[in-house]
Amino acid sequence: MTPFAATLAVAAPLVLAGEQSLFHLPSEEDVRLQPITRADNEADWPFTVDAGQIACVWSGGQKVAMFLERRPDALEDHEEFTPRSVMLSVNPFELTVMNIGNRGLLAHADSVETLIKRIAPYVTVAQRLCDQPRGARVGHGEL
Repeated sequence: MTPFAATLAVAAPLVLAGEQSLFHLPSEEDVRLQPITRADNEADWPFTVDAGQIACVWSGGQKVAMFLERRPDALEDHEEFTPRSVMLSVNPFELTVMNIGNRGLLAHADSVETLIKRIAPYVTVAQRLCDQPRGARVGHGEL
């Protein structure tokens, strides 16, 4: 089998299934964002801030879900702001190790299992964003 045929054999199923290849480098076109805010009666909100954005991007051949904190209202327009972000996953390794730098953005949980239960619905919403056209919103009723 020639190298081209081997590449085609690997890539064709991914293209036909609408998936991104392992070597796909995400661009701005691949990012999906949706604002999200904590509801007044929401008891299991998994973040330490009350508002932010859920994000999804294709990376490494899979959908990667993230939460980014919102710019604080108290900041002036000219003030710099770099939002903290955390990777959202139901994989305990990804959830703990990949978020070491911004662990303060996740609300305290007694166990990783509890944190996974809190985050799972947001992972679902974020991953569904990847399947939507740019600018689409995934509502709470669409979980």
